[in-house]
Amino acid sequence: MNVFFIRHGESMGNRQGKIQGSMDFELSELGSKQAHLLAVYSENLALDYLYSSDLTRAYDTAKAIAAHNRLDVKRWTKVREVHLGPLQGLSRSDIYERFPETKERSILTSGLDGTESVEQLTQRCRLVVEQLLLAHQNDNVGIVSHGGFISILLTYLLAGEQWPSLHRAFQIGNTSITHVEWTKEQKPLIHYTNQTVHLSSLLEPSTKIGLL
Repeated sequence: MNVFFIRHGESMGNRQGKIQGSMDFELSELGSKQAHLLAVYSENLALDYLYSSDLTRAYDTAKAIAAHNRLDVKRWTKVREVHLGPLQGLSRSDIYERFPETKERSILTSGLDGTESVEQLTQRCRLVVEQLLLAHQNDNVGIVSHGGFISILLTYLLAGEQWPSLHRAFQIGNTSITHVEWTKEQKPLIHYTNQTVHLSSLLEPSTKIGLL
């Protein structure tokens, strides 16, 4: 089984510098362009199935992919972004001002009242993996999700239920693709993370001269 975890395009929340969590935001103009470029590139992935978070920024990204691959999009709430309760809709600086204890913790796993707990996130990761292995052993599957949840799931794949003790070392950019293969022994192999080659046309040419 090959699974391609894809982050949504830039959202209005991203553009406004807000911590979104499970709050709903639409794609920005740039995010729609990113989703189109991703959709064209996704034809190379030979997807058999496509799932998406139910949040608008992810689902609209998935619809662009579906249109280029003649696939249906199945909403899957298990891959939506981490619920951040009172932190949602605030800028990072506002969060640090109102909740100074978060300066010493990850915002995704702060443990504040009203936020999704580490135990709940662990259960979500376990269920996602179990359900994928049960339903798609020989398929190529696309999953449009969110930066926070994808990074947590990758850390879970490395450390299991001990993932909270690890530093989450994954950068997950807008419309980036992360490819994980599960072997016949149901062991995950991470082929690559955060691939954004499809966005090259949106990057400004660099004027810097390197050493080589």
